[in-house]
Amino acid sequence: MKSKPKKTRTQTEAILESISDGVFTIDLNWRITSFNRAAEEITRTSREEALGRYCADVFRCSMCEHECALRRTIKNGKPIIGKSGFIIDASGNRIPISVSTAVLRDAQGNIIGGAETFRDLSELESLRQELAGRFRTGDLVSHSPLMRRLFDVLPAIAASPSTVLILGETGTGKELIARTIHEQSARHEGPFIAINCSALPDTLLESELFGYRAGAFTGAHKNKPGRFALAKGGTLFLDEIGDVSPALQVRLLRVLQERTYEPLGATRSETTDARIITATNRDLAELTRSGLFREDLYYRINVVRLELPPLRRRKEDIPLLVDQFITRFNRLQNKKIEGIAPETLSLLMAHNWPGNVRELENVIERAFILCRSGLIDILHLPEHLTASDNRQTSTPDMRSAREQSDSQAILLALEESGFNRLEAAKRLGIHKTTLFRKIKKLGIRPEKNRKRRQN
Repeated sequence: MKSKPKKTRTQTEAILESISDGVFTIDLNWRITSFNRAAEEITRTSREEALGRYCADVFRCSMCEHECALRRTIKNGKPIIGKSGFIIDASGNRIPISVSTAVLRDAQGNIIGGAETFRDLSELESLRQELAGRFRTGDLVSHSPLMRRLFDVLPAIAASPSTVLILGETGTGKELIARTIHEQSARHEGPFIAINCSALPDTLLESELFGYRAGAFTGAHKNKPGRFALAKGGTLFLDEIGDVSPALQVRLLRVLQERTYEPLGATRSETTDARIITATNRDLAELTRSGLFREDLYYRINVVRLELPPLRRRKEDIPLLVDQFITRFNRLQNKKIEGIAPETLSLLMAHNWPGNVRELENVIERAFILCRSGLIDILHLPEHLTASDNRQTSTPDMRSAREQSDSQAILLALEESGFNRLEAAKRLGIHKTTLFRKIKKLGIRPEKNRKRRQN
């Protein structure tokens, strides 16, 4: 095998040292064989430390365990370009990157290793967020000043071991706030265990929380750990705690005061170190005054209180949330929906959203079922959003634009289905009677359009 001329090697090394992208190579044992200057800067790991080590130990990349780009390239010989992910640098910082890979071959064409180029996207991500004018904490993003005040205190709350009470209407994202607190806390490597206290009857909820021993009741053939045990070293999220019965409230109070509990059928107590975050959509203060919720438990969980505003009080977040949901469902459903039509977004902005963010997410998911491509239109929205009471509150211009859009969509569906109304209704994702009603109301004359098309 002919070695590469020394001059060529020197030129190649100089080029690799001068570029701003990190570059490293590995052998077939996954040990690093070269590591350029940019790779040192991005990972905050010196070349001397990196050479000879397993690449996963140096990079701690989000792709390493299950979807390693370099492993796939070495396996199938195909390069990967611009795959997104993140690494954890030597200081523990999360660095967003894009990755490109290629195989290394010897003179006979045999694969002898792989090469990976990675680009630090931190500045690009910061610029993108700045241009978007968003407030961001973890996975939470918002335009709203109300949410900004909440975001400002989340880091301090995450750093504290205190119990947290999250108040908010159904669908406002209380569990997302709880997960964000956990992920920003010193417990982030531990488990996040969530349980909805209103979804289970009292006896089942008790066994789910505290676990049980074999023989505690009929059918208990072996020990089962409860959520307090499973949340060891992490966070336990008790959602809808306002629905817990008075009897179970007593047991919860003991856990919060003494950090001990007894599994069903056990003869001795066990301890828990889980951090407790609770949430409810009910007025706990009023429940306490009426005697339905223990006052001592209320004060025990109400150490730090966060109140999530409903979506109707932060409507400036609706376009941002819609964009997020479109991006997510495009990825999950392998679609390429381009966005949402302006008049459709206007209709969403006019709605009061009693179901909050969860209701908006469901509306966009439903629209994805009906919308095959292009923009989400009014015809893709559920009927309760396009009912006459909503239209009456709209401006004449908005109503006119909506009706024109409806007419165009209906005519297109009729043309594509050969003016078969049943087939057109299926294409639009609406019932045939709804289509007939819209045709009559909008004054559409399918026969006239069919003759024009034939001529």
